Amino acid sequence: MSLVPGHITLGDDEQTLIQAVGEFARNELLPLDRAWDRGEGCVDDILPKLAEMGLMNLVVPTSEGGLGCAYHTYAAIIHELAVSSPATAVTIGVHSQVGDILERFAGKSIHANVLTHWGSAEHFAAFCLSEAGSGSDAASIKTTAVEVEGGFRITGEKMWVSNGLSARWFLTLCRLKDSPKGNRFCALLAERGADGLTFDEIHGKMGIRGSRTAVVNFDNVFVPADRLIGGKGQGLEVALSSLGKSRVGIAAQASGIAEACLSEMVSYARERVQFGKTIGKFQAVSNMIADSAVELEASKSLIWRAAAGIDRGEFDRRSTSMAKLYASEAANRIAYRAVQVHGGTGYVQECRVEQLYRDARITSIYEGTSEVQRIVIARELEKV
Repeated sequence: MSLVPGHITLGDDEQTLIQAVGEFARNELLPLDRAWDRGEGCVDDILPKLAEMGLMNLVVPTSEGGLGCAYHTYAAIIHELAVSSPATAVTIGVHSQVGDILERFAGKSIHANVLTHWGSAEHFAAFCLSEAGSGSDAASIKTTAVEVEGGFRITGEKMWVSNGLSARWFLTLCRLKDSPKGNRFCALLAERGADGLTFDEIHGKMGIRGSRTAVVNFDNVFVPADRLIGGKGQGLEVALSSLGKSRVGIAAQASGIAEACLSEMVSYARERVQFGKTIGKFQAVSNMIADSAVELEASKSLIWRAAAGIDRGEFDRRSTSMAKLYASEAANRIAYRAVQVHGGTGYVQECRVEQLYRDARITSIYEGTSEVQRIVIARELEKV
């Protein structure tokens, strides 16, 4: 089922695009995602195909060669991808997040030479924010940038970088060395191939294994001055402004995972027979299915409300954090029930709900943990 509420009528182009993505994901991405979970390749292998589908250029305006999707359309597409391939959903989400930041904050040179090519697999992007000692507290980063003739030099180490092993562009939050208190951070766009830029893959992830995650090392890496995104001192603002919107994307990823879990749960309950009847006839099982269906619909409603607010230019941190918090927590509960309904069958890798259970877990951690979302929601309410 789509993320789009039943009472909403989309334009023909929007509806066609969402349906085409869903069919592509079911027919092509689902078997690939299962193979990636076993360590047989990764999303990076199909970047040219994703580019061909237009999935790497969703949020860039049509004036710069993108699809110019409304944010509610973007969220619906991420949901469709995540139903079949949560790894692809987050890969596209991160790339789109960087594209959105560049569109809003980058100078003319980046718009002309980078953003107009954003739909190409050769311009794949990653966002370097977290560090070993800096997760939720972005202001505590240690990676430094020193202003030099013609640009900046970055030194430091970024952790948990999705797309990090294959990206060409690395949007990186840095602390400006020797800067005054109100001018501490900057966002810089580093490019693969720069001297001193190296990568280490993070192995052994619980889930979302098709999305490759890296440690990105900066050893005196030079970045030209025209790749300063926003002004000096605006780096934290640039980074945090993107997180509010991208949390809706992660919520949509979570709802896609939950959708897949519910579908698997219902299908199995219809066919599994115990004590002479299908297990869906037992109240304990039917209650788990019913609770999951209600929570999924509630997740979709919160996501749609937050995305529609963004489209109206009414960005609301409370709404985006509510969507992220509820959808991610609900996805984990629904994945738990899906395994429970499958019993022992759901505990082995051959059963898809075993993977979905692991995939769901990260949604309540990245792009701001559930605990951080609760803090944001409470603070926003205190302002009212």
